[in-house]
Amino acid sequence: MNHQPYILVLFYSREGATAAMAKQVARGVECVAGIEARLRTVPALSTQGDDEDTMTLHATQDDLRGCAGLVLGSPTRFGNMAAPMKQFLDDSSALWLQGALIDRPAGVFTSTSSLHGGQESTLLSMMLPLMHHGMVMVGVPYAVPELRATEAGGTPYGASHWSTETGDRPLDDNEAAICRALGRRVAEWALRGPVV
Repeated sequence: MNHQPYILVLFYSREGATAAMAKQVARGVECVAGIEARLRTVPALSTQGDDEDTMTLHATQDDLRGCAGLVLGSPTRFGNMAAPMKQFLDDSSALWLQGALIDRPAGVFTSTSSLHGGQESTLLSMMLPLMHHGMVMVGVPYAVPELRATEAGGTPYGASHWSTETGDRPLDDNEAAICRALGRRVAEWALRGPVV
């Protein structure tokens, strides 16, 4: 039986950009000794127009309950998280009632097709339910050099990516590095334990 703590990298991806970010976040987590990444997605609410990632397992509330930390990713939908991610979080009220996630670190990431399409408001929208759970938010400080160099995605609130309206722009080196930095920071905070 494996008892190694894990960071839950939980995402929803429709076109693949957010999934690519999740893989970079997981790489960042895996750079930290003594903790592993558990990559999970949430199911689409409908099959119309979705190119769902069928290679990644769907998350359960038990995945969320057992995590040492969480990194949550969603595409931007009118400046907010996508409905499938909101649905998964809405279903976590039993964990909230138990205080199961209090003091665990969490970070957020997003991708969007338009350069000024609400990346930061989407990141903030994902933080709100996590703060209600009592989680401790971990951002990306400007000490991460790629945050100062990026010309597309990347914010202190969390990692972001601009995929263009046609969705054909892959993560650039700066965006990928910011994703890895976010995963690494959440993993490091998880191993520190609660701040008292």
